[in-house]
Formats: sequence, C-alpha cells, structure tokens
Amino acid sequence: MVSKSKKPHFGHESMHTHSQSVEAAVVEQSKATAESILSSKGHDVISVRPTDTIHKVTEVMKEHGIGSVLVKDQNGHMVGILTERDIVRGFADEPDDTFDETAADLMTKEVITATPDTPLLDLLRSMSEGRFRHIPVLDGEHIAGLISIGDVVKFRLRELEYEALKLKQMIVG
Repeated sequence: MVSKSKKPHFGHESMHTHSQSVEAAVVEQSKATAESILSSKGHDVISVRPTDTIHKVTEVMKEHGIGSVLVKDQNGHMVGILTERDIVRGFADEPDDTFDETAADLMTKEVITATPDTPLLDLLRSMSEGRFRHIPVLDGEHIAGLISIGDVVKFRLRELEYEALKLKQMIVG
C-alpha cells in the first residue's frame, strides 16, 4: 500500500518542474506585508482633530478623495478612526445634528491596527472578519500609514499580473 503523504523520490533532488516554480512563486507572494503595500502606495496619512466638526471632516475627505481619516490628538497620537460608514450611521441616528457633531462623537475608538511586518493575508483576514475597509499601520507609536481594502486589491492585482508575465516567460522559454 502506498502512503499518500509521501512524495515520490526520483533521485534528482535539484530538478524543478514548472509547477514547482509556480508553487515557489506563490510562497514568495505570501511574504508580502503591510510595508510592501505602503512602499508602493506611500506613507501619507490624512488626519483630523477630535474637536473638528463632521462638516469639516467631510470637506477634508472630499478634498482628498478618501473614505476615512485618522483622528489625532494635539500630540499627534491616534485616538480613533472616522470613516464614511461612521458618518452615515451618525446621519441615520441624528439626521439634523450630524454636521455639527465632532469627530470624537462619531469616530471608532477601538481601532484595530497592523504593523509594517503584518502579512498581506492577515490584513485581508482582519478587514474581512472585522467588516472594515481601512487599517492604520503603526510602527511602535509612529503612524506608518493607512491601508484600505482597495490598496490591498491593487497591490494583489499587480502581483498577479507580474506572476502571469513570469508564467508566460517560463512557457515561452
């Protein structure tokens, strides 16, 4: 009886097939981290103060074409994150008063963060399980950047395009 858990041995340990090369490429891809994304996207983060009105926050978001801002105190420390979803909930709860409320009133205070070394797949898992689309990246106390689900998708698409190109090159010769 042949065990399915053992790989056949052909005596040519150093020979690799195309499928083994593809497998190696997939393993290499899994080493992508938050820093990999920030390196291509940039480290800039748009932030507001806890006392800024929602009206001001929406103007900032519109001006920069973004869906979230970090909320920082006077010392530059992150105290929360405010997203389009938080603002929509505010309007659902208090339609007439939301623009006059402050970032501190609507922001998410318990922020899930990543580090520069957080693997890409862990970022996706956190966002998917937590049902949020933005994750701040902290390097110790320093805010290294902010990653959106769109940033992850764009990064992964570039990787897939590169992998497809490499596969074509292997096939062609």
